[in-house]
Amino acid sequence: MKYRKKAIHLSVSKPINTNEMTINLIMFASVLSKRTSVINTHEALLSELEKYFTINIINYQDISSLSDNDFRLLLIATGGVEQLVVQHIESLTHPISLLTDGLSNSLAASLEISAWFRSKGLRCEILHGDFKKIIQRIQYLYNNFKAMRSIHGQRVGIMGKPSSWLISSGVDYLLAKRRWGIEYIDIPMERIYEKFALISDHEVSAACAAISSQALAIREGNTEELHKAMRLYRAIRQVCEEENLNAVTISCFNLIDQTKTTGCLALALLNNEGIVAGCEGDMQSLFTLMVVKALTGQSAFMANPSKLKENSNEVIFAHCTVGLSQTERFIIRNHFETQSGIAIQGLMPTGDVTILRCGNESLDEFYLSTGTLTENTNYINMCRTQVRVKLNTSIKYFLKNPLGNHHILIAGNWEVAFNDFLQANRCKRIE
Repeated sequence: MKYRKKAIHLSVSKPINTNEMTINLIMFASVLSKRTSVINTHEALLSELEKYFTINIINYQDISSLSDNDFRLLLIATGGVEQLVVQHIESLTHPISLLTDGLSNSLAASLEISAWFRSKGLRCEILHGDFKKIIQRIQYLYNNFKAMRSIHGQRVGIMGKPSSWLISSGVDYLLAKRRWGIEYIDIPMERIYEKFALISDHEVSAACAAISSQALAIREGNTEELHKAMRLYRAIRQVCEEENLNAVTISCFNLIDQTKTTGCLALALLNNEGIVAGCEGDMQSLFTLMVVKALTGQSAFMANPSKLKENSNEVIFAHCTVGLSQTERFIIRNHFETQSGIAIQGLMPTGDVTILRCGNESLDEFYLSTGTLTENTNYINMCRTQVRVKLNTSIKYFLKNPLGNHHILIAGNWEVAFNDFLQANRCKRIE
């Protein structure tokens, strides 16, 4: 049942732009209370919420009418509902948020309910007090819920095996599926090779000309190499379409042996098109890219921390590919390690950035820091896209407690959004 017909867009500061939000309030009120009088009692709270959201009030008996994609909060409307909430625990989504204005003993009941949930190892928070803070918090909760729903059910293609040096970047498929709802699909590299062989230079010549015209310069790459790299992109793209993949990571160095080209351009273009794509079969970094995309709607830069300067708290991050949309300009190069194929040297905008890495085989740990991208460097002994970042946290993490090699960089300060989302999903922050 809708409390009002119309709501306006949220205008307070927010981490992500969203469309109009529908908030389903599951109302728990004493069986001795009449629905109409209960709603009237909480008129001030409900009217304030309605300024920003479309509000549906649903009796707790009707929880089953909501789908898994419906965002909901528990409206604790009166005291004496503690047992009712416990009886419906299996129908509630987690983490649990209790909304209360304190009237009719609702805050007292919320405290008891929250304590019970926490005693069972379940996350629960109470939304109470200043209206503006409640609105802002609801928006974060809504964004977290939508991000989680967008990750749940995604199909992730693992093309080939992780690179042999990534000894701490794997994922336990079963544990990751239980925690995040992700479906992992192992795809043999032979499917890529077969499609690559069937794609002609003529089929990709227009696309090659277009990418060349956008580049600031072309250094080591030539027309023949660009054609091979674009053919490889088309082959990988076809497999992604056939398997209905939302994300993919590729055993890059095996590609070079078989196709005589690199996957750097393919990954850059896939990320531009909304298919999250990562290097070297690194499944933990790929998941991190997926989290970033779910929360921000943007692609991110997967990179090696290549040089640390402890006295200035700076890190040089580098890799041979980056999504073109992340760059101000880009240069077509060859692959650093093999001096072959096509790579992308992206020139990224300076300013605030966020560094994130999700780790562990069950994807239940994360590292998070903000910083400032101060310059694009051009060292001859590093991968092609290089950025210098001055971190706001100590770089000793990289030396004493790293979660792995690759870390993910995105423009802007997203610390609150990432930290809130990952901790809400029972992940431990590593520092």
